Amino acid sequence: MKRILEPEVMDTAEEADGYDSMDHSEPNANFLARLVELGARGRILDIGTGPGHIPLLVCARIAGSRIVGVDLSKNMLRHAERHRLASPFAERIEFRLADAKGLDFEDGEFDCVYSNTILHHIPDPKPFLAEAWRVLRKGGVLLIRDLFRPGDEKRADELVRLHAAGADAYQQGLFRASLGAAFEPDELRRIARDAGVDAEVVIDTDRHMSLQCRSKP
Repeated sequence: MKRILEPEVMDTAEEADGYDSMDHSEPNANFLARLVELGARGRILDIGTGPGHIPLLVCARIAGSRIVGVDLSKNMLRHAERHRLASPFAERIEFRLADAKGLDFEDGEFDCVYSNTILHHIPDPKPFLAEAWRVLRKGGVLLIRDLFRPGDEKRADELVRLHAAGADAYQQGLFRASLGAAFEPDELRRIARDAGVDAEVVIDTDRHMSLQCRSKP
């Protein structure tokens, strides 16, 4: 199936509201479990934090963690800040408007860098991956999870029926478009290698893959 690009930034109020209202509980719980398994701790960067759901889960599960969430969408960050202020973890989380392809952080500033489902929004993700790797301390945890592109249109439609049956038509359309914009696992392996990222690509579910490396002493 040919890759069809999505807009790089979901910055309309409709897009942000629709995404925030979707049920991400299962994939987010699985994402958190992988972070814990890899040894995430300390100062953590969430690239493409969207409406800020995952930082709340990380703070609740990983004692002492401190999260900086960045996104290029002001409307997504509006939701993220609302969730932060309503949580018991407000002092451990901050959100910033930033471009994943050019981060204003020092080399090795974070013990863990993660990103959930923004890879498919970026036409050429090499600068994003290189930046994520640059700001990660040596031996830290990297987890970049995204959808992977199905082999054909029939399979993409089947995944929408399987995983978005309870969503409305607009939300189903968002999911379908994201599948079509995603990379294939071998594409991600090649892009990561070209970006200088020393991490493995693993298949997580029938629709998700991860570029990851675990904490080292």
